Amino acid sequence: MTATPLDDPTVPGRGLEIAVLVPCFNEAVTIETVVLGFRDSLPTATVYVYDNNSSDDTARIAEAAGAVVRTETRQGKGYVVRRMFADVEADVYVLVDGDDTYDAAAAPLLVAKVIEEGFDVANGSRRSDYTGTSRRGHAMGNTLIAGTVSRMFRRPAGDMLSGYKAFSRRFVKSFPVSSSGFEVETELTVHALDLEMPMTEVELPYRERPEGSESKLSTFGDGFRISATIARLYRLERPLAFFSIIAAVILAVAVVLGVPLVLTYTHTHLVPRFPTAFLVVGLLIVTCLSFVSGLVLDTVTRGRREAKMMRYLAIPSPLASRRTPPR
Repeated sequence: MTATPLDDPTVPGRGLEIAVLVPCFNEAVTIETVVLGFRDSLPTATVYVYDNNSSDDTARIAEAAGAVVRTETRQGKGYVVRRMFADVEADVYVLVDGDDTYDAAAAPLLVAKVIEEGFDVANGSRRSDYTGTSRRGHAMGNTLIAGTVSRMFRRPAGDMLSGYKAFSRRFVKSFPVSSSGFEVETELTVHALDLEMPMTEVELPYRERPEGSESKLSTFGDGFRISATIARLYRLERPLAFFSIIAAVILAVAVVLGVPLVLTYTHTHLVPRFPTAFLVVGLLIVTCLSFVSGLVLDTVTRGRREAKMMRYLAIPSPLASRRTPPR
């Protein structure tokens, strides 16, 4: 499937193919507005709606509104994003939720960030007052998770759980999706941070869902899955730091248990608690094994990162892929 090239000189991306990707699950109340909004803001782009086993009329309404409708039967946003990224061929991709909480009129701005300025990721950051239109737990969780990821990769993650982003082709085609649910938002950000891709963030309006539309997010359930994904990605992408932390914790326990034994032995030349001594020795061995595992896996990870980087660099950048419009 190939997105329609933009020929209108007033629209960002003239001569390029732009695809708007909308993953959907039971969004019959809002999907028509979303599709029409993006067809208006990016008039010659193709809007793809991937229906994820909706029990309402989401697919029918989206098709009637002018979208290309496809189906992904595996339940979860991660599966849908994986399918969309694999199926759709374009130069620029706009990924947006189908709940009509994001401003379709801002799409040309995000697209221009990719095409005109060469960013691989342009994130639509929800304005600071968006907490008034979402659950407070979601806002707090977003801040906590973004802060954690920023410290891990020493780069600002921004509003990483925003569902409104624009990507270059080389980002999409080098992104190895492994998550199945909403934690895919975290994976998208970590992929960009890990390869140190050019990223930017644009503050955009964010509104509450229309009446009759219900959120699919679970504050605690999805929060736990996202946190687990961060831990897993940190282990995969920063194994030396991950296993060094584990080694440090085990070493601290060994020191706390071992110091009294050493002091007793210094004064009496006796070891009064052999089980504790054996435990301390075992902990020290596990500490060494954990650290060495981190060193070995760090070497493997570097090789894997180099392979991903080569795949990423093999695809033209957003600036290089701009085509000269016909005269």
